Amino acid sequence: MEIKFGTDGWRGMMARDFTYESVRKVAQAIADYLKTKPPKTRAKHTVIVGYDWRFQSEAFADEIARVMEANGHSAVLLAQALPTPAVSYLSHKLKSVGVVVTASHNPPAYNGVKIKLEGRAAPETVTAEVESLLDRANPARGGEPAVKSYKKDYLDYLRSRINPAGFISRLPGPAVIDYMHGTAGGLLGEMARGQKRIIEMNAGRDPLFGGANPEPIEKNLQALKQRVLKEGAAAGIALDGDGDRFAAIDDKGRYLSPCQIYPMLLEYLIGTRGIRGKIVQSVSMGYLSGRIAKAYNLPFAEVPVGFKHIADHLAQGQAAFGGEESGGYAWKGGIPERDGLLASLAFLEMIVKRKKKPSELWAEIEKKYGPSSFRRVDFQVGKPVADKAAFAAKIQKKLPQKIAGTSIKATLSDDGIKVILEDDHWLLMRPSGTEPLIRTYAESDSPKRTQTLLEMAAKWVNAHL
Repeated sequence: MEIKFGTDGWRGMMARDFTYESVRKVAQAIADYLKTKPPKTRAKHTVIVGYDWRFQSEAFADEIARVMEANGHSAVLLAQALPTPAVSYLSHKLKSVGVVVTASHNPPAYNGVKIKLEGRAAPETVTAEVESLLDRANPARGGEPAVKSYKKDYLDYLRSRINPAGFISRLPGPAVIDYMHGTAGGLLGEMARGQKRIIEMNAGRDPLFGGANPEPIEKNLQALKQRVLKEGAAAGIALDGDGDRFAAIDDKGRYLSPCQIYPMLLEYLIGTRGIRGKIVQSVSMGYLSGRIAKAYNLPFAEVPVGFKHIADHLAQGQAAFGGEESGGYAWKGGIPERDGLLASLAFLEMIVKRKKKPSELWAEIEKKYGPSSFRRVDFQVGKPVADKAAFAAKIQKKLPQKIAGTSIKATLSDDGIKVILEDDHWLLMRPSGTEPLIRTYAESDSPKRTQTLLEMAAKWVNAHL
């Protein structure tokens, strides 16, 4: 398989695409790229190498560290698996380069490599240069990398932003945390200093992730829903395989989509915490956040899918808060990177500070800004769509003047094609950047209408619901 960096890193199937040979090749290309960018404050680059809990991830990470050492860079291999945001934080704190062996939410058979610079995912200009060096990469290997634990540094950073010790005991019921066998396992409980309000699930390592992909979407969270109801919990929290994204279950055992969580957090951070500035979101997010921005007289913008586009706005000081449909959130005051643990802490703090359960908070949002029913359906295709612009143009030609009886207000084609109707309802058809999938999304004021929009999208992409 051709080695290509997608929205956040390169991923491949282990033993087929992701092998020691291909990993060394990628590591050498990164090392060669760094040679063209001498560090400003030291003699050589420091490269922090992290890894997740997938099969042999630490061994792949060790190989990357050895390639870096052989190329004259100073490699530091993490002493234990940590969430990917920890490496992003270290790249900022230590003015270093971060490389993480992880496939995030992908199936257990996959692994991958992410590059972190200045507290966030490496921009496309960097990954494109790394890709251009792959054919010339002649991997060197040698040297013994330093091994160091930065777990305390990362947890101290999280506490500096939101310290759970100050509010967890005041939750109206326990919080059930499903780590999905990912690298965030046990960390929230540790931060809460063992308070009984935290109930943890799937906190240990399992390279097969309990038989499900470590992706916090509704179909993978049935056990969490049941545990929330059994424990009479205030909320359920789920974190993905490398800890940069999260999902929530409300006190009634209902899954809250990112298009619900984002406006809830947004209203809390603006209305209670007093955050001000531009609101940025991925094109696959919903309309309530735009209505909230308008209510507070704040600028609002949509960007292509991929948190790096949101991170650009945060890093340049142009945004106060950003969110994406896959469950990644960040706001100003820290690194410009999504962090599942930090967002989880904000969600739980919101429950305590607002003195309302999640179901009540969501009811308030709908009462104030209107109802929302969001749904996403993915369709398998033979191979990844290489030309998103051509795909969007083809769909554009099929569009009628009205959809479900409502006129089209606008279309956006920065990432697939998003059709926005006059009543703010919308549908998006977007080829995945890393997988052979067409993702379709829709949001309206009722489940029935959302289903109708998805059926229209399915028809246009020659798929069937």
